[in-house]
Amino acid sequence: MPSIRVFEPALCCNTGVCGPDPSESLLAFTADLDHVVTRGADAARHNLANDPAAFSQVEPVREFLRVSGSDGLPVVVVDGAIVLTGRYPTRAELVRYAGLEPGGELPLTAVTSAGGGTCCGGSSSSCC
Repeated sequence: MPSIRVFEPALCCNTGVCGPDPSESLLAFTADLDHVVTRGADAARHNLANDPAAFSQVEPVREFLRVSGSDGLPVVVVDGAIVLTGRYPTRAELVRYAGLEPGGELPLTAVTSAGGGTCCGGSSSSCC
């Protein structure tokens, strides 16, 4: 199965889905990524603020940042090759990148941390 890695700009927490008014695009992307992982995909995301080492360990991403800077993020890498920059992939794109059969799509749902709170671990007022 292909390896999908998403390199994101600096976010307040690992998913960016926190605070009183989380981004709709991050909500959708988080649900879409969870969807393909649940279906067996090898997919992960790396936040520049929380996991900067990951950005330096992948040569195409390191070179992308050198040329474009963090303003060009997010960057999606599939099996070591950059396949998308500047926006988050759609659910259909993630399914295709993962080599999964289309279908079995789950509805978009809100995403929270394992503890049921916000991703930052406290009340929404303590986030971001």
